Amino acid sequence: MIFYFSGTGNSKWIAEQIAKAQNEVLVFMPNAIRDGIEEFVLADDEKVGFVFPVYSWGPPLSVLRFLDWITLSNYHSQYVFFVCSCGDDTGLTEELFRRALSRKGMECNAGFSVAMPNNYVLLPGFDVDKKELEKKKLDEAVGRVEEINDSITGKKIGFHCNEGSFPWFKTKVLNPLFNRFMTSAKPFYATDDCIGCKRCERICPVGNVVMIGWRPVWGMDCTSCLACYHVCPKHAVQYGRRTKRKGQYLNPNVSISHEAAAQ
Repeated sequence: MIFYFSGTGNSKWIAEQIAKAQNEVLVFMPNAIRDGIEEFVLADDEKVGFVFPVYSWGPPLSVLRFLDWITLSNYHSQYVFFVCSCGDDTGLTEELFRRALSRKGMECNAGFSVAMPNNYVLLPGFDVDKKELEKKKLDEAVGRVEEINDSITGKKIGFHCNEGSFPWFKTKVLNPLFNRFMTSAKPFYATDDCIGCKRCERICPVGNVVMIGWRPVWGMDCTSCLACYHVCPKHAVQYGRRTKRKGQYLNPNVSISHEAAAQ
């Protein structure tokens, strides 16, 4: 069973490759919460994987809430792993995720990171990768995921995440500040270029965007995945003044137009 969370498609693509290679079922985390599914029964030889993006050098709050939400019945030391996608490095994501699993009485056996194209654009100096770098990361991710699948197939123990420089500061100081101050949807708005296509509503993984009339309105349950911003065909979705003249990115190898309703 592979549980995954994704906004712009990077982690969904990784999850699909792993689920196919391991012959495991895919479960989209927000759907389980939306449908009220709290318990999953594990088979004796089942592998249990979690795939998610790194947000400010830590797991997204929505992923940590999902772990608090679910119960995995018949767990008795099945092989448990995680794979996180990141633009550059992960900080101490491994530590935070393993701690969250341990609170559920589970031991994480392995963890991996995969460098994928950047999509965070809400701070000065942060933008999507240039097309050359985007292509390079996507091409290299294919081989990286194949290596990860080999490790999972062999049930290898070990953690191989690119923590980067100053991981303690990034995860212990910057990540809490991000979670407290940078996950609000209040600055989102649609400019007059909005054509009412509803793509932002359909792509939101947690159903936080709804169309009222011909304009999107954002609720209070934002995960800061920025899918609504990146999917807009007119670049009409903006976040205050922070996203003007910033680029857009969606993973080109997956279909995510109706992600909240998929899987």
